[in-house]
Amino acid sequence: MRGTSTLLPLCLLMSLLLSSYAQTCSRYTFSSNRVFRSCSDLPVLNSFLHYNHDSSGKLEIAYRHTAIGSSRWVAWAINPTSKGMVGSQALVAYRRTDGTMRVYTSPITQYQTQLREGKLSFEVSDLSATYENNEITIFATLGLSNNGTTLNQVWQEGGLSGNTPQMHVTSGPNVQSMATLNLLSGETATTNGGGSKLRKRNIHGILNAVSWGILMPIGTITARYLKVFKSADPAWFYLHAACQFSSYVVGVAGWSTGLKLGSESPGIRFDTHRTIGIVLFSLGTLQVFALLLRPKPDHKYRLYWNIYHHLVGYAVIILSVINVFKGFDILKPDDKWKNAYIGVIVALAFCAVVLEAYTWFVVVKRKRSESAGKLQHGCGNGNGYGARSQQA
Repeated sequence: MRGTSTLLPLCLLMSLLLSSYAQTCSRYTFSSNRVFRSCSDLPVLNSFLHYNHDSSGKLEIAYRHTAIGSSRWVAWAINPTSKGMVGSQALVAYRRTDGTMRVYTSPITQYQTQLREGKLSFEVSDLSATYENNEITIFATLGLSNNGTTLNQVWQEGGLSGNTPQMHVTSGPNVQSMATLNLLSGETATTNGGGSKLRKRNIHGILNAVSWGILMPIGTITARYLKVFKSADPAWFYLHAACQFSSYVVGVAGWSTGLKLGSESPGIRFDTHRTIGIVLFSLGTLQVFALLLRPKPDHKYRLYWNIYHHLVGYAVIILSVINVFKGFDILKPDDKWKNAYIGVIVALAFCAVVLEAYTWFVVVKRKRSESAGKLQHGCGNGNGYGARSQQA
């Protein structure tokens, strides 16, 4: 009995190890008794490629996409001309609302494709698909004309609206799902395109969140509340100018990375985010030039300049915060980053409310003191005049 109790945990541990090992493609057995001599564990999106390849260019494949819901589409593609999505020749499959499978070929000619059915640049036969145990498998035989042994492959998944494929997510693993495949060794090498672009997106987001979304409000708070204190003049102005100029420089760097990302992804458009970004850059540039044209305090146009400067400044802050949240919706980072930014904004807003109340208290108190001083001064002049009159 004691021996049995000792062996039981060991058996459970061994079964867990074997089951985890069985998740690799080399241990997978197809229920249809199909046999594939080679396979590759694809690095993202729970995907595997099984294949047979011969010297004539014939490639028999089974693409497996696991942990996938019934209202999702999957695709596997070869790109004969380059690395990436555009130009790839795709096999697409999904489960219809009536439970039957649809599988077809789709040449990808642009970003934001609707995966329309079309003929590929190579011959495709024996095309079929299955959906079992939250797993879609695409079977096909491809007639590749070239004699190369390395392929550029792309794989993807996305949602369905009824029986219509929708745009896939444009961040995270969905932009990393591309690799080269060595047909002889079965080795898969990920390309740097997805990781590099994701890195640029993160840099773009950080630069703009720090500049437009944090430094700009801090500079505004500095100007609005420090200048109330006479002892802070002119230090408040230099602090304000330094903060806003730093924000502008960092913001321009973030804006430039956004332009670079846009040029590298001509079919992926985030129109609202892009438009707000252009408006922010334009208004920020106007603010910098307006600083050079600032009239002196006693100039007759200074009042109009102040109105312009304040309105544009507050508009920039509001648009900046809105666009940062637009960026979060696009990048879809971990919730902790969005929550951290919300915490910063809430803290700045709280400081602004407290300082607003305190500065109003200081201003009102100062005006009362000045009014009382003028009143006493006026009364003193009146008494003195009366005394001199009586003496006269």
